[in-house]
Amino acid sequence: MHARCLMSAALLLLASSPGAAAAATTTAPTIEEWLVPWEKTRPRDPSVAPDGRVWFVGQVGNYLAVFDPKDASMQRIELPDGTRPHTVLVDGEGFPWIAGNGNGTILRFDPKAGAFTRFEVPDTEGLKVKDPHTFAFDGRGGLWFTLQRGNGIGHLEIASGSFRIAVPATANSLPYGIVSDAQGDAWAVALGAPLLFSVARESMQLREIPLPRADARMRRLGMGADGSVWYADFMQGWLGRYQPGDGSFKEWRTPSGKSGPYAMVTDDRGRAWVFETFPQPNVLHGFDMKTETWLPAASVPSGGGVVRHMEYDAKRNSLWFGTDTNHLGRAQLP
Repeated sequence: MHARCLMSAALLLLASSPGAAAAATTTAPTIEEWLVPWEKTRPRDPSVAPDGRVWFVGQVGNYLAVFDPKDASMQRIELPDGTRPHTVLVDGEGFPWIAGNGNGTILRFDPKAGAFTRFEVPDTEGLKVKDPHTFAFDGRGGLWFTLQRGNGIGHLEIASGSFRIAVPATANSLPYGIVSDAQGDAWAVALGAPLLFSVARESMQLREIPLPRADARMRRLGMGADGSVWYADFMQGWLGRYQPGDGSFKEWRTPSGKSGPYAMVTDDRGRAWVFETFPQPNVLHGFDMKTETWLPAASVPSGGGVVRHMEYDAKRNSLWFGTDTNHLGRAQLP
């Protein structure tokens, strides 16, 4: 298995703020990829464990796998029939959590015992389908998750195994990406409607927040250090910021215009990162929240196909992602 590495040249991007000159001299990310040996299985959503290994799932292959960057080895673990995993997220103890999008389950895997603990999403009034989609830990012993086709946002109390599910008033809103804020409350975006969602952890009260553009459709989001909510409009090509304190929005056009910004994350250095997926190869862009300028970009060596989700590894200042070209990727950030 061979690593493919490319140092992408900086792209000359439009910038309009006083910080543009400083942003223009920033080094572009360096992207390295590893081919996953199980062909056409859509490896996705890599998540870094405390020991530095990287867990991911094969959405089409119905497996959980672990990658060791030290020797580029990959190990595959079969999932229960019908799981059809959509994401995996590793907790602070090194246990991967898997979304059973195909059978309404949430699985926790114990790497030492080689065993799964199964949590089944309960039948809930108003929930159309039980299809766990994307995860976020709340930092208080719970796990948030979206149910896309089910049109719900759920919370699992891990110690008790109890579920609570909130159903948006807007039908077919398709809740998608989800994150947790410093209070343990959830923020999510809708793919089927121009909406942000906030859900209070204690009460499970769900609030729908309309976006300023009716044609906006989102897939992923992130949190700023100041509590701001950052999102990417997949259909129209915008990066946006919502300030919960005053309810204000501000948006910036993505560098390639209507470019299908999909995978998105924020880091601990005041930057948002987003993959444009309509261009081929896919392009990784950074955005400086302080100067409000786009940073030099990097292209995916394998093309990417579609980069759907990524995770920021703060310890190593890097991003991990999977591609539809059957690769795992790591972007080392400047």
